[in-house]
Parts: sequence; C-alpha cells; structure tokens
Amino acid sequence: MRLRVSSALTRELGEGDSIAVNGVCLTATAVDGYGFSADVMNETLRLSSLAGLAAGSAVNLELAMRASDRLGGHMVQGHVDGVGTIQEIEPDGFSRRVTIAAEPALLRYMVYKGSITVDGVSLTIADLGGRSFTVSLIPETLERTNLGAAEPGTTVNLEVDVLAKYVERLMPGGAE
Repeated sequence: MRLRVSSALTRELGEGDSIAVNGVCLTATAVDGYGFSADVMNETLRLSSLAGLAAGSAVNLELAMRASDRLGGHMVQGHVDGVGTIQEIEPDGFSRRVTIAAEPALLRYMVYKGSITVDGVSLTIADLGGRSFTVSLIPETLERTNLGAAEPGTTVNLEVDVLAKYVERLMPGGAE
C-alpha cells in the first residue's frame, strides 16, 4: 500500500528519511511542500492499524531522533508489536484514563509504571490487568495527538518496551 500524508513536517523531511506514522516507522519515498508518501508492506499492514486508515484520518507523526537530541520518554523504535482496542475512557480530574485491551502475548512485556507506546505516543502504564492495561493522558497529550479524539472501539498500535523483549531473549529458555 502507498500511504500519502499531508504535513508541514516535510520542511524537515527528505526522501529516504524515517518517520513514524501512528508509531509505525516508515520511509519517506516522496516528499513535496504538501506532504510525503511512504510504502507500507504486508507485514506492517498485518501487525498495525494502518490498513484501517481512511482519507482524512488524523495520524500522529514523529521524526526520527538525532543522536544529539535529548531523550524525552523511553526508547521507541517504531517497530509495532501488535494492536490493542480502546475499551474505556474515563475523566480523571484534568486528565483521562484510557483502558486498552491487548493480547496476552503483548501484556507479558508490560509492568505497572513501565513504558508503553500507543499510536507512537510514549506513555506510562497506570494500571495492568489480565487482559488490558490503563494509561493516563494529560491535557498536552490529549491536545497534540490523535488519542484526544479516540473513542471506545478504536484500534491503536502498540509497541512494548524493547528492553523487556531483550531480557526475555537472554534468559535461559527465552524466546527464539
């Protein structure tokens, strides 16, 4: 699939550069003053929510970090591990608590107060259950990302903390 995104970020983007779209790392194949295009392979369509995007869908965009930049949040690679479904959204003072259902294969890498990436947004796990996890969204996140308009039933891309996957792999009998 070829994805076309309109964005002012093209001022900082060149052909061949990486850019995350809803947390999925893609390569800009064409860039002009109005936006960019990227090719999306079948594996990415299978593991992410990108196949469900429609013309005009709001997406989160993030340029690749430069080695000289400060790291704000946790290490996010743009390698989506799977999808989750927003189950519940409830107000919590000035913030919102969002509960997201996820497969056990992803939940195994999550810990209370650990890191999770939801549609490319680095967040902290505020609660963890057997079939879901909860994050709290501050007003800044609600305003600057597509999570502010999300509703129950929305499919979101999930990237678990890569350190958890490495630890499992290095343990005796770990994942192959």
